[in-house]
Amino acid sequence: MFKILVAEDDANTNRLFCAILRRAGYEPISAFDGEEALNKLDHYQIDLLLCDVMMPKLDGFALTRTIRESGSLLPILMVTARALPEDKHHGFLVGTDDYITKPVDKEEMLLRIKALLRRAHIVDERKITVGDAVLDYDARTVRRGHESVSLPPKEFELLYKLLAYPDRTFTRLQLLDEIWGLDSETDERTVTVHINRLRTRFFDWPEFEIQTVRGLGYRAVRKGDDYVEED
Repeated sequence: MFKILVAEDDANTNRLFCAILRRAGYEPISAFDGEEALNKLDHYQIDLLLCDVMMPKLDGFALTRTIRESGSLLPILMVTARALPEDKHHGFLVGTDDYITKPVDKEEMLLRIKALLRRAHIVDERKITVGDAVLDYDARTVRRGHESVSLPPKEFELLYKLLAYPDRTFTRLQLLDEIWGLDSETDERTVTVHINRLRTRFFDWPEFEIQTVRGLGYRAVRKGDDYVEED
């Protein structure tokens, strides 16, 4: 049973989230501020963090940053009453995996949690299968039947990131931070160059496509069979 840490300072909301998760077959663990959440992370094997932005002692942004600075890849779903783009951008830059806004739709929350847990499994397995194509993180290759394409590290990491989150749009800034780091001397044009190289390499592969979302960034669309994680 997956353990989900619910970090939410409002007692009624915390209780509601835990009830929804329990009915869905998860084991919820409550925390009512950021410091308590860190303490629970030290004492329990947590599979996912459901985290409110506005909390006492340590808010959701600071909590997420602390977790990421420790090297943890724990899936984090941030809950916020503020849907402003700058708030979401800040959340992604400190390391959250996904956002959901209040009032929370129960089904949407459960679907996002399921997707993040699936993504965590992909990280553990280090392989993604899309139709006949297999991305092998350790080998930095994309295989299809007897065909194998070896990619430069940044190109592979970019493709792996996009295909691990199918249909999710990433801004160029998000991808730059994730793959190169904001402290690097590269700029957002580097992302565009690498996207174009990937499109050229895989233009005739039917399994996936990298699409431009005008004014926002890029997303990968899986066009093959339903994907599975490989053992």
